[in-house]
Amino acid sequence: MAIQSVYADKRTIYVAGGCFWGVEAYFKRVAGILGTAVGYANGKTENPTYEEVCHNDTGHAETVHLEYDRHIISLEEILLHLLRIIDPYSVNKQGGDVGTQYRTGIYYTDEADKARVERLFKAVDPEGKFAVEVLPLEQFFDAELYHQDYLDKNPNGYCHVALYKADEPLVDLPAYVKEDKEALKARIGDDAYAITQESATEHPFTGEYDDFFEKGIYVDIVTGEPLFISSAKFNSGCGWPAFSRPITANSVVYKEDHSIPGRPRVEVRSAHGDSHLGHVFPDGKEDLGGLRYCINSKSLRFIKAEDMAKEGYGAWLPLLDEE
Repeated sequence: MAIQSVYADKRTIYVAGGCFWGVEAYFKRVAGILGTAVGYANGKTENPTYEEVCHNDTGHAETVHLEYDRHIISLEEILLHLLRIIDPYSVNKQGGDVGTQYRTGIYYTDEADKARVERLFKAVDPEGKFAVEVLPLEQFFDAELYHQDYLDKNPNGYCHVALYKADEPLVDLPAYVKEDKEALKARIGDDAYAITQESATEHPFTGEYDDFFEKGIYVDIVTGEPLFISSAKFNSGCGWPAFSRPITANSVVYKEDHSIPGRPRVEVRSAHGDSHLGHVFPDGKEDLGGLRYCINSKSLRFIKAEDMAKEGYGAWLPLLDEE
């Protein structure tokens, strides 16, 4: 099942990554993306046609307009998705497509987004070798109707993007072989085992992370996969750690929970290890989107920001810059 924020905060960004058919189809699969449209951006002419863009040196880039809910997905997460489906070092070429219209770019309408893009790029490309242009949006013209949602209409059509990657973790996780019951209990303790493997719940106001707000990430105590980020943590007063969203939109999965008669709930589990974490409720802070991820402390392990690199979580450091 999917999850939506109670109070969506709609934002806009424009991304170019080669043929816009595949880029659009990929982002349509990403949680938190509210709408897409393909078109032509930052060229020299008004209302160009596809043929003109391809043959008349109009200077436009095939671009996808993304509308997203920042309470579900961050701009940084969108950028990491884009980087996984393009060759960021290639100039005017992606996949089998060659030409200036296939250049890569990020076009923003909010000046604050420029700093966020540049900060993330500096973290993942410290030598500054990316050939991805970062510019304000000067113009965007919708492409012809037959280009919109092209791969939905033509599922066997050309696509240079591996669409299945939209469902995979943004950062590769190490292979995990689940320990047997006794070994896992010995490592994480009886209480954490009962919570993560048997869906138990710790008593309120007893968990070590209830009133804890250091900068870093929270990972699954069983598998080590990243689950939550400190910038999304807030004090809800409920007695358990509360978060407004996971660290990335596909870090957790959701299941209907009818274990309490007459009180249906939405259970939250880790995507990779299937550990029970807690539940999500629609009574969170309005300015954070209205969701409250009510999570058991004993299902988590906290890694402070300065230790993330040495513990193998350096690839997640750019997401801390949202703070």
